[in-house]
Amino acid sequence: MMLHLFVSLSTLLPGILMFTVVLLQPFRLVPMSRLWQVFMALSGIALACAVATAIATVTAFIAPELSPVQGWLSPTPLGIVLAVLVQLLGTIIGAFSSRYLQGEVGQRRYVTALAGVLSAVHLLLLANHWLVLITAWALVGAALQHLLCFYPDRPFALLAAHKKRIADRAADVLLIGAAAMAWVEVGSGSFTDLWAYLNRGALSLNLQISATCFVLAVILRTALLPVHGWLIQVMEAPTPVSALLHAGVVNLGGFLLIRFAPFLERAMIARVLLLAFGLGSAVLAGLVMLTRISIKVRLAWSTVAQMGFMVLECSLGLYTLAALHLVGHSLYKAQVFLSASMVVEHSRLHAMRVPLSPAPISLLLAPVAAVSIVFWIQMLFANQAWPWWWSVVVGMAWSPLLWLQPQENKHGKIYLQGLSGILMLCGLTGATLILHALPFGILDTPNRTLGIVALTGMTLLYLCLAILQLRPQALQVWRRWSYAGFYVDEVYTRLALHVWPTHWVTDAFKTKQAQAPS
Repeated sequence: MMLHLFVSLSTLLPGILMFTVVLLQPFRLVPMSRLWQVFMALSGIALACAVATAIATVTAFIAPELSPVQGWLSPTPLGIVLAVLVQLLGTIIGAFSSRYLQGEVGQRRYVTALAGVLSAVHLLLLANHWLVLITAWALVGAALQHLLCFYPDRPFALLAAHKKRIADRAADVLLIGAAAMAWVEVGSGSFTDLWAYLNRGALSLNLQISATCFVLAVILRTALLPVHGWLIQVMEAPTPVSALLHAGVVNLGGFLLIRFAPFLERAMIARVLLLAFGLGSAVLAGLVMLTRISIKVRLAWSTVAQMGFMVLECSLGLYTLAALHLVGHSLYKAQVFLSASMVVEHSRLHAMRVPLSPAPISLLLAPVAAVSIVFWIQMLFANQAWPWWWSVVVGMAWSPLLWLQPQENKHGKIYLQGLSGILMLCGLTGATLILHALPFGILDTPNRTLGIVALTGMTLLYLCLAILQLRPQALQVWRRWSYAGFYVDEVYTRLALHVWPTHWVTDAFKTKQAQAPS
């Protein structure tokens, strides 16, 4: 009983503590000089509570009927792990922001918005009811708007926030529609009741429509094509905001797709939509990223590509791989954004060194070797036979790890580079199999037809990448289109401003032009 009470409190406390920082804003109870210290102290306690919940859950193997929080709030094993990850990233980003924003006038608003985002994310991770999910996701977007518009004199930041607001409102409508259709069919808004209803038979028309609306809402919130442009233009916001967005907030769509796996398993139309948008986003963003020079812009396009791959994995029923991808992407993007300034210094020191393309032999052999390694590992250690296309898809995705740089041979390191690539490939495959075996409540439901379609698209993408590495001039005719993102965002921007015109974006652009030197 005491363990049950302890886990219940430690599960709720991270969100409550972060919301406490939000409550300090209207009353100005804490001077600005101490507000960062208060935030860091409460964030550290919230992180300790999240870790305590994870440890207690793992060591005690709490059964679903003994869940620490019942009713509309009920954590899942993956949600508990992500709560630790989110709070850890929030604490690190907060410490970075306290130094990065020294001297800025909007720090109190920034601290409040950052705490609001973290509190809303914790609520979303606990959601076990449609109303909680809709409210939490809307609060995440509302709090994030203040961070995106931290510099109100930057027109592209305002434009990005406006485009995101339109996508969020459309996603809210779709999510409400999904909730209404499911509620009418099941008779309850509880996810637990929805899973129990799904176990009794096939999906009705109402639930098929609900699943389709839910998937479209996730696509809009996850910044996939064609509404990905705001994620690129939001680079005008402070760097720690970019780290929070790319490492945490934008990944919430992947978590919800994994959370709703029992729902998506039987909704083929919804899975086809995920496949189409995910594969399209990954291919387009992968090609565009190769033509960009700006560090933050390349990272933003990389996030679009990674979100596409994550959604693609969920459409194929590879939820274990998607969960591993989610955690790895969060940690990686937080690190690269917070250390982006070091990349500039590294580029300055190595300005005279011109990187060469990967060795042609490695481009040809990498996919074959990667697929073979993944295939033999899963055959040796998996408890069940995986579909053959699973090994091919995963091997194709990870084959760039085996690319070898010719210049490394001058230093006698080419063998170490190859060995490190093989070890990383084995480690990722092993981690996926281990995660699948652990009791995280994630059940893979591979679909062979969708897997072959995805495999075809990934093969074409790999061929394009290989051609660009070996013969950059071969695709020269597409370079301008690729650099412009194939003009997809321009079409969405014009449509967005036509549907929901706003004067303050236009005024900001006019002010910017007036201030520009003639």
